[in-house]
Amino acid sequence: MTLALAIRNATPTDAGEIARVYIESWHDTYPGVLSKALLSSMKLGSQTGRWRAAICQGEIVLVAEIGGRVAGMLSAGPSRDRTLGFDGEVYTLYVDPAHYGEGAGRNLLAAAFSQLRKRGCRSCLIWAHAQNHARFFYERMGGRLVAERTAKMMGDPVPEVAFGWKSLETVQQSPAR
Repeated sequence: MTLALAIRNATPTDAGEIARVYIESWHDTYPGVLSKALLSSMKLGSQTGRWRAAICQGEIVLVAEIGGRVAGMLSAGPSRDRTLGFDGEVYTLYVDPAHYGEGAGRNLLAAAFSQLRKRGCRSCLIWAHAQNHARFFYERMGGRLVAERTAKMMGDPVPEVAFGWKSLETVQQSPAR
């Protein structure tokens, strides 16, 4: 039985589930890539507070629900670095590892592009860890490699790559299942 996929704006009551997906995704994606200290420092309580604040402050925060449970999350808003020529940015996009391949990421990205367009954005970028396999997902969704940098996380150098979409019309939602 295939469960229905729905994308919606997050509410403050979703913050705990968003934090759970965020943390589980990091633990699934980054062992051996990021330090154990960084991964173990991610706590449900502090992440819940972070996501509740983002929602309440008007950041675009979307959730993908499958069978009535949060299976993915995305946050977006204005680009934090306009020097690259993109006016919108997807800050985070994570899918519960138990729901990879079910369309949550594609549909979250399409919904974010729609909301960014409504806020006046014409283009978008997303930064990803250079060793994150999601980079291939962004390429499949039409993103083009536009920049590289090294950020710091808990003092550790972290190589990142940016994927950009010059047009927010690029990604279309796939049918809900």
